[in-house]
Amino acid sequence: MTQIDPRPQAPHHILARTGFSTAPPAARWIEAYRARLTVGDLVVVIAAVVAAQLARFGTTGDAVLLPSSMVSYSIVSAVLVVLWALALTAFHTRESRIVGSGPEEYRRIAHASFALFGTVAILAYLLKLDVARGYLFVALPVGLSLLLLQRKLWRTWLHKQRAQRRYLSSVLVVGSHRAAVAMAKVFERDPNAGFRVVGVCEPGWGHAGRVLDIEGHHVPVLGDESTVIDAVEATQADMVAVSNTEFFGNEGMRALAWQLEAAGTDLVVAPGVVDVAGPRLQVRPVAGLPLLHVDKPQYRGAGKFGKHAVDALGAAVAILLLSPVMIVIALLVKLTSPGKVFYRSERIGLNGEPFGMLKFRSMRQDADKVRLNLLDLNQGAGPLFKMRDDPRVTSLGKVLRRFSLDELPQLFNVLTGQMSIVGPRPPLRDEVMTYSDMVHRRLLVKPGITGLWQVSGRSDLSWEESVRLDLYYVENWSLIQDLVIVWRTVAAVLGKSGAY
Repeated sequence: MTQIDPRPQAPHHILARTGFSTAPPAARWIEAYRARLTVGDLVVVIAAVVAAQLARFGTTGDAVLLPSSMVSYSIVSAVLVVLWALALTAFHTRESRIVGSGPEEYRRIAHASFALFGTVAILAYLLKLDVARGYLFVALPVGLSLLLLQRKLWRTWLHKQRAQRRYLSSVLVVGSHRAAVAMAKVFERDPNAGFRVVGVCEPGWGHAGRVLDIEGHHVPVLGDESTVIDAVEATQADMVAVSNTEFFGNEGMRALAWQLEAAGTDLVVAPGVVDVAGPRLQVRPVAGLPLLHVDKPQYRGAGKFGKHAVDALGAAVAILLLSPVMIVIALLVKLTSPGKVFYRSERIGLNGEPFGMLKFRSMRQDADKVRLNLLDLNQGAGPLFKMRDDPRVTSLGKVLRRFSLDELPQLFNVLTGQMSIVGPRPPLRDEVMTYSDMVHRRLLVKPGITGLWQVSGRSDLSWEESVRLDLYYVENWSLIQDLVIVWRTVAAVLGKSGAY
């Protein structure tokens, strides 16, 4: 067990030996960003409550809460604004670890708003206050919608800043070479997550002076597990991420946590499980030892009535609304090139059962024969055949593929139960023949019209990344996640990236 030396040393020597700058980074951005969110939330809440009062009572006068009371709705509105602002704070909707990425920020805003209005409704019933229902029915949906929209706009702005390597939290990664590099790559892979790796401490390999190449970003090695505190002071890291804890032991981790607490630096520890969503992880303390309980995979839940009902209802409504568009596309396909309107491609579905997936034909009629002559030009990932400028694609087909309109007939596959609206990418038979045992788990749920692969890069994804995303979906399926993916699909389709 390694003991951490609490004695202060000269931290600038660590970075000096690597040739990296020892100048402190810019002031932390999170407090300024949270202040902007606070002001924005307050403005939105005031606007929603004022709109509710005007919609219910107009501008002719100020109604009172009770005929025998002097309490007007202007006072009620002022109190509601204060309570709503306090609820957003009490539910930690602006906590630094959730703002800017993931659905938790939105969930907390919704939870705070519904909890407040639920409490108001209960108190009004118990105290026999005749609160105008129309007033509350306007304030809640308008306020909640504006709060979510405001946070979405701020998040979009923040993502643009992070794409320019600004507004990032600095992270010091601690762990064995392989584990530390893997964790550093996770942080660097998604700039929208808001982290920048500023250094690595490698137990057993920790001689300073080496530099690691992490996704094109040079990261210095600042020592081993005994120099973590020095490295934090030298880099002014906002967070220390420990990829494996066996080098510290229980006492060492406790000492590290105490010293980081004194320095105002966050500590996170990787659980050692890969691609498991948060809802499946629960901490179970046993005799003072925190154990991480991993719930069973959720793929069996994907076959339950709820998902079937949402798929059937969603497909039926979509077909009804989009039928004029599909009729126009069908006529254009028929008029612009010889051949059938629809193309039926054999795909492998739930539990390995084959089915015919429908698409609007976007290629010339002899596309399958010509494909044999183009195999040397394949740009697809793994066993997939893809070309950015495929000569078989018709002029109309390029437009259809650009906006994924060629996939609209798959709604009929969903309606007949062969596919789902959200799921893994529907694989070809030749592709399935190359699957390992692990990859076969993609077939435990129905393939989808859209999925994590669609909103994470489409055709630009590597084969390994596409498989990882599909397996993550299979293992962690939930109805809420499906709704989020459908929402993100709209942005992915409107964007050009990965569409060919």
